[in-house]
Amino acid sequence: MFAHNKRLQYTVRVSEPNPGLANLMLEQFGGPQGELAAAMRYFTQAVAEDDPGRKDMLFDIATEELSHLEVIGNIVCMLNKGAKGRLSEAVDEEGEMYRRITGAGNDSHITQVLYGAGAPLTNSAGVPWTAAYIDSISEPTADLRSNIAAEARAKIVYERLIALTPDPGVREALGFLMTREIAHQKSFEKALYAIQPNFPPGKTAGRPEFASVYYNMSQGGPELNGPWNSGEKWQVVSDRDQQMDVDGGGGDATVTLDAGDAELLNAMAARTMSDPGVDPLTGAELGMMADPGQIDSASATGGSVPSTPDGSAPKTGA
Repeated sequence: MFAHNKRLQYTVRVSEPNPGLANLMLEQFGGPQGELAAAMRYFTQAVAEDDPGRKDMLFDIATEELSHLEVIGNIVCMLNKGAKGRLSEAVDEEGEMYRRITGAGNDSHITQVLYGAGAPLTNSAGVPWTAAYIDSISEPTADLRSNIAAEARAKIVYERLIALTPDPGVREALGFLMTREIAHQKSFEKALYAIQPNFPPGKTAGRPEFASVYYNMSQGGPELNGPWNSGEKWQVVSDRDQQMDVDGGGGDATVTLDAGDAELLNAMAARTMSDPGVDPLTGAELGMMADPGQIDSASATGGSVPSTPDGSAPKTGA
């Protein structure tokens, strides 16, 4: 059960309207790293979660993300207030009105005209929100890692938005939201490490002969090494031949077919086989030839040249 409280989690104070900034703020409203995506990600994970502690945490954070969506939505609408009134009441001459809604840059004019200076569920480029932003897989050791990364990406977007505005009230509210991303990262990381063991994700162990192999496949320049690709914990394979057919099975793709399917496949292969012994004249070659003499020369070498009623060679591929 959800219950809404009319007081925002954090007070929104906007010094002056700024429709261009409002449009950029939509990135955290209906964008892939935004608050709606976070709320839906954690809510759907909570519904499927079997561990009571993680379930409670996910519902708490999902609900808080909805409160953050409300804060961002209010910032967007407050930044749009001036343009909203002027546009809806048509108080300016057409040219001046156009200048006002396009002079802010980016796609703010779309937000003004199409959405009436509201807070649409789009990103800053006008792309509608989509459930495709949610990548949960209902395996906690994988989903918690994804959640940590999602909170990190959201924090970076908030940092960039803070850098775009001198408005102290907006910067303060965005700073709060950015800080809550840090808190959520900590909660998710604690929950992940409380699962023992938590790596590799899932239940099935990897094949030991491949689990600690590093294939050095990008070569031809400086070799930069670190703990991710060198040291006693890694078997480094740089030889090109040893990077292929690592299982020793030949490196080809094969399938076992019953007799009927094999017969049909062989018949199809025989019907569509190319003959490497012929060199047919193509429509592309005909189109490149400037005079009939070239065509006659090509024909003399074995290519067949169709003709039109007047004797000229056609120049179509057919």
